[in-house]
Amino acid sequence: MYSPTQQFLIYSGLFFAALVFSLVINSVFMRFARTLGMRDQNQALVRWSSTDKPSLGGIGFYILFLASFSLYGVIFPGQSAEALRPDLLGLLAATSLGFLMGLADDAYNTKPFLKFMVQVACGGILIASGTRIDLFQADWANTLLTLLWVVGMMNSINMLDNMDGITTTVSIAILFSGIIAMLVVGPVDPVYMVLLVGSMASLSGFLFFNWYPSRMFMGDTGSQFLGVFLAFVGIRFFWNTPSIEGHWEPARQILAAVVVFLLPIVDTTVVTFSRLGRGHSPFIGGRDHTTHHLSYAGFSDGQVALVFIGLSGLNVFLTFVLFRYIPVWKNLHTAIFVSYAALLLISMFILTRTTHPPKK
Repeated sequence: MYSPTQQFLIYSGLFFAALVFSLVINSVFMRFARTLGMRDQNQALVRWSSTDKPSLGGIGFYILFLASFSLYGVIFPGQSAEALRPDLLGLLAATSLGFLMGLADDAYNTKPFLKFMVQVACGGILIASGTRIDLFQADWANTLLTLLWVVGMMNSINMLDNMDGITTTVSIAILFSGIIAMLVVGPVDPVYMVLLVGSMASLSGFLFFNWYPSRMFMGDTGSQFLGVFLAFVGIRFFWNTPSIEGHWEPARQILAAVVVFLLPIVDTTVVTFSRLGRGHSPFIGGRDHTTHHLSYAGFSDGQVALVFIGLSGLNVFLTFVLFRYIPVWKNLHTAIFVSYAALLLISMFILTRTTHPPKK
């Protein structure tokens, strides 16, 4: 077994090696494939970008995810059987299914009902392999909540991918929050740590190509893969994680998940209610996301990304405080964190009501 210092050096080396690999493989994709994800002439009406760009980022995510699985046995010799646990095999199957669905959608523009059924299947695979939210005494309630969480997160991450650098930076923050939860509450599971570090590195390398003005999108290939993986991270490190004292506190667990995933939750909620209020389908894309309204308010694309980075950083800090400095959860803590989430949600609703696209 490695010492803490050795483990830190191993994970640091893994991150930088995966970062370099991500930069190289995305450079290769940019050179040899320039049309994946460009499905029709009306795509620019949904995408914030006015020019077509290849949707290749998700392929790099998936390759590095598989590489992290494979490297675990090399980094920790004699422990390779740990990567064959049912929950991890279920994660591998669910993310693979989400990746293939996203790849098909980028290539052929699949029907929404088929995409929804695949998302439900991804949730079903996670549940069958032992990954399920344990919040209620009734198993059916936990199963239903898990399915809603997985399907909701796959759609939320997909909807948030509407402007350069947004989904990438938010996803990095969520994965980093998972690492913080694992380090603070424990125990540190090397398999999870390898997967989280490798995925953070792949996203960081992709961000080089996805930052404004971007040269590449992650596409549905990336957002569907990330949706499954981040949903798993939410269940494993927030929904089902006790306090540092080992107490099982549902209010803390719910709010931990809400705070960490607050930006995609807020964006999806605001967009859904706004579209329903206008009599439009929430499943049809448009330029009415919170990111777009920040642009209408006068922020440049780069500044909008910086706003989301700042909010993501605040959420990471609040997650650290929630686990590290609150040994016993009280009603006051619930009120504080609920107020913060409500404040951000209301602020975004007000933003969408007071800002409008510039007239042509």
